[in-house]
Amino acid sequence: MPERTDFAALITGHTAVIEMVNSGDTGLPVLTRLMRVAQSALGAAGTAFVEFAPTGGRVIAATGAVEWAIGRPVPTDDPSTVCVPSGERVCQVRTDALTSRLAGELAERGLLTMMVAHAESGGLPVGSLHVLYPDGDDPPDAGQHAVVGYVAACVAHLYGDQTGLPVHGDGSVVAALADGLAVVDHDGHVRLWNPAAVQVTGRSTGQALNRPLPFPLPPSGQVLDHRLPDGRWLRITSGELPGPGTLRVVTFRDITDQHRRDHDRDLFVAVTSHELRTPVTVIKGYADTLTDHWESLTESDRRQAARVIGQRANELARLVDRLLSSAAEAGPGDEAPAPYDLGEALHTAAADLPAELRQRLVLRLPADLPKALGHRASVATILTELCTNAGKYSPAGSPIDVTAEADGSTVSFRVGDRGIGVRPEHVERAFDRFWQGESGDRRRFPGAGLGLYLVRRIVEQQNGWVSLRPRAGGGTVAEVRLPRG
Repeated sequence: MPERTDFAALITGHTAVIEMVNSGDTGLPVLTRLMRVAQSALGAAGTAFVEFAPTGGRVIAATGAVEWAIGRPVPTDDPSTVCVPSGERVCQVRTDALTSRLAGELAERGLLTMMVAHAESGGLPVGSLHVLYPDGDDPPDAGQHAVVGYVAACVAHLYGDQTGLPVHGDGSVVAALADGLAVVDHDGHVRLWNPAAVQVTGRSTGQALNRPLPFPLPPSGQVLDHRLPDGRWLRITSGELPGPGTLRVVTFRDITDQHRRDHDRDLFVAVTSHELRTPVTVIKGYADTLTDHWESLTESDRRQAARVIGQRANELARLVDRLLSSAAEAGPGDEAPAPYDLGEALHTAAADLPAELRQRLVLRLPADLPKALGHRASVATILTELCTNAGKYSPAGSPIDVTAEADGSTVSFRVGDRGIGVRPEHVERAFDRFWQGESGDRRRFPGAGLGLYLVRRIVEQQNGWVSLRPRAGGGTVAEVRLPRG
């Protein structure tokens, strides 16, 4: 660990971050740049930022030796972060003294010392900043503690601007920044009612204080969508406030525009009907041709018709499986994870892709790729969804790259395209169920918004994680990380 902070580098780097903000940059690019500045100035091996949400946190940005953790979910009871909201503003821990899986992986990589600071906005924690070092022998000095706290405060300021952050907009802590906020006691009576709450509900502070909430209170850590008598929809979350007492923090926002249930259902049915109708129409057309004109067709024509029918039947089967999986929230079930040859599984899955995707695929898999621990059968679904997504958002005929590598704890593979790319503020929202980057008449790309949602569910059920990021030179890279077998 360095003896002192390079304050000159900190000031120079922070100036560059401010210039980014002044030029209009927002969200994850600014957050990542700020973390790189902190890593360099503090002489750290890497940094990570965990954004809090009601069901747990998620690593939304990381640098240096911790970049592999981007997209990694962090449970609500993970000791790597659980002490942050109620503990000191900045604390130091040894990762090999913690019991969580994430801390164990950090320790296995030699990252033994972790300084943690929580970022607060409006008095509420929005996430935690983690600065990691390979050496746990030399304690950080007061200056380093101060810098980590300062950088965490800068991150909180980015959240306060509500431009590109939070990445997840439905967290009980995160959503409080520009949304309605109430604090209620154990009887459910309102003790605090912020100005945004007045705007959202139309109920003044005087009308709200010391009275029950004007809407249902969801269980702590859960999210509830509630329709008001005037037809508007609120998304409500709640969580326990750190410290003594039984106070609950409740946040709520008007989500009428994006949460019209009937519209969403109609859209889903329409899109699904269209996607089902296309392969069915093609299959029926070729089958009728074979039935009605068998004698007049050449052998080549018959084989071609059979190939098309087989290809479209495979597409139809995949679509039906995707829809059924989504409806049933299906995963690998009770099947125990087992080691398997990821390279061989990827080769097999690639061979089963539709012809137009298979012809574009560029596989670069190392021969000595270690085994993964999980469910081998799921690789076909994961690769199919990621390659389908890559093909849909990139020019016809452009290559789709599939690469793989491993480190001490995980084995990973990436699917990269040269398409329109993913906007930084969409790298997490893209995994939401039914979410589309475009909607209504502006949609240029078909789909029901289920593919990435299913991929994340399948991967995380195997103790892995998946993330998206823009590809250098244009396009998108999807990365899946699984435990080593």
